[in-house]
Amino acid sequence: MYSEKSKVHFTDDSLIYPTNPITVNLIGGGGTGSKVLTALMEMNHSLIELGHAGIQVRLWDDDIITEANQGRQRFAECEVGLPKAVTLINRENRWSGTNWKAEVRRFERDSLGRIHESMQSAIYISCVDNVKSRFEIADILNELKEGRRLYRNQAKYWIDAGNGKYTGQILLSTIGNIQQPNSEKYETVSHLPYVTEEFGELLKQSETEDDTPSCSLAEALEKQDLFINSTLAQMGCSLLWNLFRNGLTENRGFFLNLKNFHSQPIKL
Repeated sequence: MYSEKSKVHFTDDSLIYPTNPITVNLIGGGGTGSKVLTALMEMNHSLIELGHAGIQVRLWDDDIITEANQGRQRFAECEVGLPKAVTLINRENRWSGTNWKAEVRRFERDSLGRIHESMQSAIYISCVDNVKSRFEIADILNELKEGRRLYRNQAKYWIDAGNGKYTGQILLSTIGNIQQPNSEKYETVSHLPYVTEEFGELLKQSETEDDTPSCSLAEALEKQDLFINSTLAQMGCSLLWNLFRNGLTENRGFFLNLKNFHSQPIKL
């Protein structure tokens, strides 16, 4: 009897057997990004304990902490008025002895349209709250893919996180094609499309949604429920963790509805 092979994507070898820490650009340090950073700290420690080189994170965020950020995001009253990126990175570095970096600016080209060397990394995780930023990230990643500037930090994967009040999604993409091994057991998939390619029209339709900053936590909770960001962050980082630990994945993300506690995987 003929049985259809399961589709899987094998993790790029450079992430499984690195000689140096894997570089990660985390874009956005708000509700989801601040929780992702903590998960990355836990992941880094665990990987090193397992004999892996770990990860090296650079956080990009040009925002300042406000009173509305307390509670739903990982900020205290004494941190109000400080840059989000610096505050979060300093906290993680003090906690775990890492040397992660903060960029108090947007992840975008400079005034001359150039891409800075610090924007090059193996993994990108975007936790942004507007459509324009996603398309800018996709444009930068396409140029990095075509240029293949640095061998060590070649861009490999992009994980995008997005959410509404009770719902959210995580999508894993490859930056170009990832060479796959020959397999008799699985149907291997070398290319996973960007969120801007697969859901571009839906993203543009949602562009009219109000993304103005909230003045209080109560107002912020009217836009995003208290635990949607942390749930999304944990599940999204679990997807990345499985790429490291299992070396393959049958899923490239998921849709989440926290109101009815339903999660739907996105198969390859």
